[in-house]
Amino acid sequence: MTTDVDPAEMRQAYSKQITRRYIMIAIVTLILLISFFVDVATGPGKYPLSTVFDVFTDPMSHGVRLKVIVWDYRLPIAVTAVLVGALLAVAGAQMQTILNNPLAEPFTLGVSAAASFGASLAIVLGFSVIPGVGPFLVTVNAFVFALLTCGFILFATRLKGVGSETMILFGIAIFFTFNALLALMQYMASEDQIARIVFWMMGSLSRASWGKISLGTLLLCIAIPFSLYRTWPMTALRMGEETAESMGVDVGRLRIEMLICVSLLAATAVSFVGTVGFIGLVGPHIARLLVGEDQRFFVPLSALVGALVLSLTSLISKSITPGIIYPIGIITALIGVPVFVSIILSTRRERLS
Repeated sequence: MTTDVDPAEMRQAYSKQITRRYIMIAIVTLILLISFFVDVATGPGKYPLSTVFDVFTDPMSHGVRLKVIVWDYRLPIAVTAVLVGALLAVAGAQMQTILNNPLAEPFTLGVSAAASFGASLAIVLGFSVIPGVGPFLVTVNAFVFALLTCGFILFATRLKGVGSETMILFGIAIFFTFNALLALMQYMASEDQIARIVFWMMGSLSRASWGKISLGTLLLCIAIPFSLYRTWPMTALRMGEETAESMGVDVGRLRIEMLICVSLLAATAVSFVGTVGFIGLVGPHIARLLVGEDQRFFVPLSALVGALVLSLTSLISKSITPGIIYPIGIITALIGVPVFVSIILSTRRERLS
């Protein structure tokens, strides 16, 4: 017995699905904008949203003092939270797609641990991977070590017989290796140096600057269009390597291209704010639940959700105790661990069913 499918009904159903996905993106964007302005308005001195918006549109509308508070301090931090959240989420989304593993992201693959070790080398030993960087020593070291780690992961994907599950094991090995080296640096450090290392490892938005924001925005503006350009082969890859290859996708080349993109995104984000875990896990996971695996919507929504999560984290970090700003890495870990466990349990149920 066969059933006829009306092409008009299929087109209508597809159109409704696409419309729903656009609506999801619009809703998350609206929530992100609200969170961003509330984050700028929140701090030691409480100012109404209307006042903050006035200063945002006209810096001198409420005097020099408020202009300095909003434009020189609060706004860079709020923008950095949005930017870094988007960078980490896009990196996580691409990692999960090319490795076909929902647990892949810069933190779980050891990229953040490598950056922390690079920063600790600069703090404790004054060692610089690139000579002559001056006051950017810690940031440059973190960036280079994160980039080298992504390069190692890229090299590992070229080894014969290395699959996505093996890549996760490589990531775990990298994570523990750099954590051990980081512990060695802490053992050698003075009390002041230990405090600086711990501050880096907990993640902080206080190092925000317009220069870093410009660089991060440039990378994001390159990465997202490039990801959208590769949406079809990336979506095909989610169906399995053999299926993607049967459709004419060069899986090896695709993985190299996307890992280079991931390397720059992850290394830049971690070098800006230190160790911030699970954003690259939470953002893509929520986006996948909302719009599925279609990369045309999955990548942009991952960026928006990651930005929203870190923006809310920034807001929460200033709201727990008046006058105290808590490290964002602590809050993202508290948010990310339950999501991490839920992904493991859902993957286990899928395998058992």
